[in-house]
Amino acid sequence: MNKLIWRQSLIFVLLLSFLGCAAVETVTTVATDVAVHTGKISRQQADSIRKGTAAVSKSLEDFTPEQEYYIGRSVGAVVLNKYQPLANTKVNSYLNLLGQTLAQASDMPELFGGYHFLALDSDDINAFATPGGHIFITRGLIRCCRTEDALAAVLAHEIGHIQLRHGMRAIEKARITEALTILAQEGAKSFGSQAISQLTQAFGGAIADITNTMINSGYSRAYEYQADAAAVVILQRTGYNPGALSEMLHVMAKQIKPGGTDFAKTHPSPQNRIAELQAAGKSFAVSQTPAIRKERFVKAIGQL
Repeated sequence: MNKLIWRQSLIFVLLLSFLGCAAVETVTTVATDVAVHTGKISRQQADSIRKGTAAVSKSLEDFTPEQEYYIGRSVGAVVLNKYQPLANTKVNSYLNLLGQTLAQASDMPELFGGYHFLALDSDDINAFATPGGHIFITRGLIRCCRTEDALAAVLAHEIGHIQLRHGMRAIEKARITEALTILAQEGAKSFGSQAISQLTQAFGGAIADITNTMINSGYSRAYEYQADAAAVVILQRTGYNPGALSEMLHVMAKQIKPGGTDFAKTHPSPQNRIAELQAAGKSFAVSQTPAIRKERFVKAIGQL
């Protein structure tokens, strides 16, 4: 392929970051038509450029709430392939009552499919929040919560990940980067079936990107601290003690094993999270839990 034509088409692709997707695809169509008519590239090469541009264009589109929900369901299926759900109706009903209350006080109270909360039958200390509103918390992490306020802090943190779209952010950049890398590598020649296949895989890898981030590598420290800050706001709005987040982290610090494969691997240390809350002025004294909350918590979680 003529190198000048390739550079021009790549510039069109990069302009997707600044122009509307439809506009850039139109420009690319015109440019490739001109290149074909002047004999610079073949019709097959023009089709390849258009497919590549359309693919990158699609990767930059905003996901709809419906798309996020179904992505979240797929991610949730992966989580449930790793962890068995806890077969305890009382615990799960309680989690959903508490979680729905907190979600309504978040900055994203309404989702396409609503929020869903489920306990996992595992002694691992972990929790996951998928795009679209699916939140999972292990039995091991629930046991780290000594009060309803502490459990509310955990759920509020996961709701924070959802309202900040951390799951979706984890895939969008990776998909675009991978796609542009493939485009650049194939730039000096015509796109072949292998290149198009690679592009398709890049755009179809959203589920793998999210699950790998959530389960294996974890979000960035910045994202975890942002979710903590969001949790404090949600707790304040619902009348829960925001100091319960630090309380829960203190308990967790004694429970998790350094170098473990669960929370210790995918989150900043509890000590660092506590320090960040203090530095941001979001550290609060732990107050007495109302009797009704104690009773409700013990009744639902006490035998777990």
